[in-house]
Amino acid sequence: MVTPNKDDDYLDRLRDYYAENRRIPSMQRIAELMAFASKTASRKLLERLAAAGFVQRAPDEEAWIPAGRFFERPLAGGTVHAGYPDLIEGVGADPFLIDDYLVRNPSRTVMIPVRGDSMIDAGIHDGDIVAVERSAEARPGDFVVAVVDNEFTLKELAVEEGRSVLRPHNAAYPVIRPAGRLEIFGVMVGLVRRVQR
Repeated sequence: MVTPNKDDDYLDRLRDYYAENRRIPSMQRIAELMAFASKTASRKLLERLAAAGFVQRAPDEEAWIPAGRFFERPLAGGTVHAGYPDLIEGVGADPFLIDDYLVRNPSRTVMIPVRGDSMIDAGIHDGDIVAVERSAEARPGDFVVAVVDNEFTLKELAVEEGRSVLRPHNAAYPVIRPAGRLEIFGVMVGLVRRVQR
């Protein structure tokens, strides 16, 4: 009799453990989590996951660390309508990495938490995290992180009478018209929001 492959389930358990503890568990702990009879089964599991690109050996020690595919999430093949309900057709799932979707230049991209509501009418809320690409050329209409009075601010870059200004997306806030040269830290290229339940 062929034993069904439960590696997907094991991988999900490892991901949950990693999310809580920020590390891959020891061989003994894996055996306990997966109800394996021995640490040998744990090692074989990690070797299978390594061959598939989910984990790898840490360079300086015997520990294991996540590899690129460890953080993949399923991306549905279909879409969900935000308007009228529609029939759900075959919804498959492809691997999805948020970095692949948001980040084009990893060495120049930073994730910055948003504080305040000056961009709320643009759909950017307090507590969101924006992906900002440094050194990207900013154009009018881009949302940029700029330095104003030695503080960072997120606004839309606009031009008034030939001069760059920073436009909020909330009528309660004024347009920022810097007296000197406007310093752009980077251009917003993506947005992450966690919806609380």
